[in-house]
Amino acid sequence: MAGRRKKAVEVKLKRLEAQTHVIRFFNRLVFGVMGLVLGLAVVASALPQKRRLTDLEFELARVLEAEEKVLAEKEYREIEYLALKEDPEFLELKAMDRLNLHRQGEKVYRIPRPGD
Repeated sequence: MAGRRKKAVEVKLKRLEAQTHVIRFFNRLVFGVMGLVLGLAVVASALPQKRRLTDLEFELARVLEAEEKVLAEKEYREIEYLALKEDPEFLELKAMDRLNLHRQGEKVYRIPRPGD
């Protein structure tokens, strides 16, 4: 009888070990799936922020380009102002151009610009 009991204990022990292996496998599987879901949740929450960042970077580039144009226009106006203030020949040339005048004997060539 002792042999039978020993064999029954061994069978039960093997069943418990098999159950333990199955439980470990499912625990690892559940842990892996939870990790994957958590990772996907982090990525999914970051996507709208990434899109917003891209939009803001595009807007910044557009604003910097507009600022560059404004600064170039400002520099041109400052140079023109100084030339009008300090150079009488430039002042005369600008006035004649604006008033559409010319001296006798001069030939004036007008090139039409878009918007004129």
